[in-house]
Amino acid sequence: MSNLEKMTAEKLLRIKAIKLQPSNPFTWASGWKSPIYCDNRKLFSYPAIRNFVKLEMSRIVAEKYPEADAIAGVATGAITPGALVADVLGLPFVYVRSTPKDHGLENLIEGDLKPNSKVVVIEDLISTGGSSLKAVEAIQRDGSEVVGMVAIFNYGFPVAVENFEKAHIELSTLTNYDAVLEQALKIDYIEESDLDTLQEWRKAPSKWS
Repeated sequence: MSNLEKMTAEKLLRIKAIKLQPSNPFTWASGWKSPIYCDNRKLFSYPAIRNFVKLEMSRIVAEKYPEADAIAGVATGAITPGALVADVLGLPFVYVRSTPKDHGLENLIEGDLKPNSKVVVIEDLISTGGSSLKAVEAIQRDGSEVVGMVAIFNYGFPVAVENFEKAHIELSTLTNYDAVLEQALKIDYIEESDLDTLQEWRKAPSKWS
């Protein structure tokens, strides 16, 4: 586990952008019961953490994808980090809607993405990867190439690993579920006895209760 993963996990836990409640689970929009809830929008209210995330995501893009012509954020959670990364790197920015808007030009991709661009997609979190990879498909249909994706947090579900492998998309993240559990235990956010529950949930989140 890298220092970056640990540092990011600690920062997100500290501001409660990630909450862990194994004894009082959350209900996701999908209907899944979950002992964890991640809302990375919170971090942008904290200038020091916002700056940390912006610079670390930008560094990954610059190091891994120096050929990138543009940055694309996935609406709505990754519009802010995507725009920040694009600003640091001096690259054009667009964002991808989940569905085309129902008026005007009915755009799915907002902004001016030049044909044949090499694009890095920015996400706030990865669960199954479904919505993230739909954004990738939209960019590909538009005539550009997605060279990689960078996200803040990854649950590490096996289905997501499989989906990204099938799509041939390389994914990099600042932190992940394992790092969050390790740091949560270290700062006494959770008890050792909570670990089994938290680890069991990830194996089959749709069936967990």
